Amino acid sequence: MTTAEHLPTTSARSASVGGPVLAPTSAVAAAAARSDELPLPTIDSVREAAKRIEPHIRRTPLLRITLDGRHAVLKLESLQRTGAFKVRGALNALLAHPGPGHVVTASGGNHGVAVATAAGQLGLPATVFVPRGAPEGKTRRISAAGARLVRHGETYAEAAEAAQRACADTHGRYVPAYDDADVVAGQGTCPLEVVDDLPEVDAVVVPVGGGGLVAGTVLAAQGRTVVAVEPEGSACLHASLQVGAPVDVEVDSVAASALGATRIGQIPFAIAAPSVTSVLVTDDQLLAARDLLWEEFRIAVEPAAATPVAAWLDRQVPGDLPALVLSGANTDWRPL
Repeated sequence: MTTAEHLPTTSARSASVGGPVLAPTSAVAAAAARSDELPLPTIDSVREAAKRIEPHIRRTPLLRITLDGRHAVLKLESLQRTGAFKVRGALNALLAHPGPGHVVTASGGNHGVAVATAAGQLGLPATVFVPRGAPEGKTRRISAAGARLVRHGETYAEAAEAAQRACADTHGRYVPAYDDADVVAGQGTCPLEVVDDLPEVDAVVVPVGGGGLVAGTVLAAQGRTVVAVEPEGSACLHASLQVGAPVDVEVDSVAASALGATRIGQIPFAIAAPSVTSVLVTDDQLLAARDLLWEEFRIAVEPAAATPVAAWLDRQVPGDLPALVLSGANTDWRPL
């Protein structure tokens, strides 16, 4: 049985499918040491970002759900401008350090749409590099937002390398997809809305690509459990927690266009590793969760956004009232 109700607007863990387990202590120690060397944002950075970007974004709603007697809250970030949470970080990065210049970035899709849109709002030209296999549903939105689209390489890492070279050659301004303090603070405004709007939430569950959203969530959650969910075939945070430092991984998942980072960011890892709970889901599980969201609640999301629901359905999420962040809906939907 399902119901839905609309609402007004300490230890590190790692996991495999089947449930979370304690991560190696080395991951915590390494992240703590690394945090002393990096410009890390704080909860104050997140609150400042929230004020900065407020005129430009939607405060997305919460929806209480009950499924088979279990309760959760959905954060409908799929209704955000550009169709994903990424616009929060892009706007904060550009607004925190205003100035003229050509904006350059690389993206699997959603960050590119966000940067193209944010730059357009601020009157700045933008170029977005994407892997050759980036979905049409995302690349056409980048072009529609007014940015120059460049396809390069087979992976996000290859596209990012080319973008950084082009940025240096043209003296442009590079906006990282996730490994940046301002981007992380901007992404943290999404979970900050959750805990401000519904303080009784006791866990916040987010998908993980390069780590910007999960790092921002750790800052914004203010001591609540943070669950980081990745597909088995695209699990850079999970692999990095195992060895205590960011490492490169192979990517092979239906959610790779959004969660296809081959390496977790240094800044996100330093923030998330000491306290996050990491769990994995299969592609079959996340696709089933995506379909359930449509069948039960008529909520349409892209595969990556369904990973928190997949983990919750698999009973890998603790808490009496977890918030499941539906991070985006940038996919093509064809009416019959």
